[in-house]
Amino acid sequence: MKHFKHYINGEFSDGSEQFETLNPANGKPWASFPAASEQESNLAIESAHAALYKGPWSKLTATQRGKLIHKLGDLIAEHAPELGDLETQDSGKLAVETRAQSSYVADYYYYYAGLADKIQGEVLPIDKPDMQVFTTREPIGVVVAIVPWNAQLFLSATKIAPALAAGNTVVVKASEQAPAALFKFAELVDKSGFPPGVINIITGFPEPCGRVLTTHPKVARIAFTGGTEVARHIIRNSAENFAHVSLELGGKSPMIIFEDCNIDGAVNGIIAGNFGASGQSCVAGSRVFIHRSIHSQIIELVKERAKSIVVGDPLDSKTQVGPLATQHQVERASEVVQSSIKQGANLVFGGNKPSQNKEGWYFEPTLLDCPDQEFDCVKTELFAPVISVIAFDTEEEAIAMANDSDYGLGSGVFTENLSRAHRVSSKIHSGIVWINTYRAISPISPFGGFKQSGGSREAGIDAIHEYTRTKTTWINTSSEPMSNPFIMR
Repeated sequence: MKHFKHYINGEFSDGSEQFETLNPANGKPWASFPAASEQESNLAIESAHAALYKGPWSKLTATQRGKLIHKLGDLIAEHAPELGDLETQDSGKLAVETRAQSSYVADYYYYYAGLADKIQGEVLPIDKPDMQVFTTREPIGVVVAIVPWNAQLFLSATKIAPALAAGNTVVVKASEQAPAALFKFAELVDKSGFPPGVINIITGFPEPCGRVLTTHPKVARIAFTGGTEVARHIIRNSAENFAHVSLELGGKSPMIIFEDCNIDGAVNGIIAGNFGASGQSCVAGSRVFIHRSIHSQIIELVKERAKSIVVGDPLDSKTQVGPLATQHQVERASEVVQSSIKQGANLVFGGNKPSQNKEGWYFEPTLLDCPDQEFDCVKTELFAPVISVIAFDTEEEAIAMANDSDYGLGSGVFTENLSRAHRVSSKIHSGIVWINTYRAISPISPFGGFKQSGGSREAGIDAIHEYTRTKTTWINTSSEPMSNPFIMR
């Protein structure tokens, strides 16, 4: 069994308590991790604070910071296969996907390495004589990054890279579910030459670790990706320290398939948007609205394609859908599918644990045809390979149904009509709209949602500004002394 250690203040250490994680492919223990105590959580924050205000980090130029970030990107690219395999063993995600994603994570560090010395203020054309006024952007302080189990390496990069580029220090709380890749990442941080305390990586449970990290008075910003209920706890906790909070939350993303779409492209989009990552994606396009004239045709094509999907060992390069990360997800998906069938949904295919996968937490690719949106499968974010399909008749009806959700993260539109593409995308209430594609990402493009999917943005230039605070400086350039404050002019 592999054993991993916390990385605090440039040193690896065992926690006072240990816990094990299970391999989703067989349900057996495979690695152990330290669970951060209150003392260890405090130590991580104090180390980050000291590194920022007493250590050499703040004395480095922005260009020097950028070079360190770039070196970390190089190490990630070099070790991408190993990082990917660790994430696969711990989370059950496909190795072909985790290896590719680990390699692409390096690009996020390269992008923000390049931006590190391009964070600029401005000179203001002030309305008062003999005054020069300018702004500068400074690091916001100690950043706590809290990430969920799915794509921990990627989701932490969207926080760590801009935070470091802006000059902050970071404490990363890896999810207690599948944290292995981030602990391997800690070894790369150690090799890259960052001063001790600049990046700290721990894991632990909501009590005490989560509480300490979100209430500590020396934490200036909390960057969280996860579910809405945990987000509410974090917001309440941040009342203790007034930390800035950014949230990237869940989704129940709509895909609208118009009658003038490219049929093959739409079918590929549905499959990629729902069976990619075994359905365990916050932007999964699990509410699929299909124009009634092609509704049956699209369903039949997806059904035919689903017959050839290989469900199996996530380390096997031939596998296309792997296990879910936890037994709870399998049980929840099964319960929601069965309740939806009782409500009147038509099970087109799937809905069960695959008979050939006796060990592990597998769930079949599933499609439910629903008369309307009043079904559990349509309303519930499942994190499983389950599609809910609903027919529509008019463009206005499709838009109304797409927006009828508490979430607003991603969305997809499939049409060959350029005017319709622009018209519909402008009316959908989501932070991301993909047209004739799905699940495309880039470090250059902002990522985030509306409504209960959160309001912050990760990636792109927007993100780096969220890790700074603006300082305004006034300079009296007159050779005369400051005027008498009791004489108004």
